[in-house]
Amino acid sequence: MKQQLEQLLQTAVSGLVGGILPETPEPGAVAVERTREPKHGDFATNIALRLAKPARRNPRELAQAIIAALPSNSLVARTEVAGAGFINFFLTADAYARELTSILEKGDRYGQSNIGHGEKVMLEFVSANPTGPLHVGHGRQAAYGATLANLLNAVGYKVAREYYINDAGRQVDILTASVWLRYLEQGGEVIPFPSNGYRGDYVKPIGELLRAKVGAQFH
Repeated sequence: MKQQLEQLLQTAVSGLVGGILPETPEPGAVAVERTREPKHGDFATNIALRLAKPARRNPRELAQAIIAALPSNSLVARTEVAGAGFINFFLTADAYARELTSILEKGDRYGQSNIGHGEKVMLEFVSANPTGPLHVGHGRQAAYGATLANLLNAVGYKVAREYYINDAGRQVDILTASVWLRYLEQGGEVIPFPSNGYRGDYVKPIGELLRAKVGAQFH
């Protein structure tokens, strides 16, 4: 329904170009969002506020002009201008009934589209740093990245998922040296710890495990 409302708005705004509006707005400017409170309708747009300055119009007056230019449809029961120039949309009961029917008919295919037109997208996510402890944020980013990739696929993009395993390079060399120094401490060595080493307490148990496993082999 959101996409249908945006199409109606686009038609209305395009009809005002050359008269009230000096030029066609960018496609991203014509957008609607769900309202936070039912008293403000089902969806709302700030398009009149965004276009008021280039149009040199009062936002509320421009909002009224956009409403008047909306094509006839069976989606919107009524509209209202609110606040500084927001347009609130109240949908018809039939619009919701049709949408529910569409959900039942399409099942898992509901919401899919070809907006992406097969454009290739490379999505990198997680890349947890192996030189520090894992935390809940790494799991959240994994879920977020996987879900975003699924959504992009559903709307027609070709998504390549990339997870860089940062297990090489200078940072891993420093971690290795830090573990070795903690290992030496377990054997009684007194060594000034370098300022660029990993000083976190999480490194000490690794040194202890290494000592328990190999003994004095790496002294």
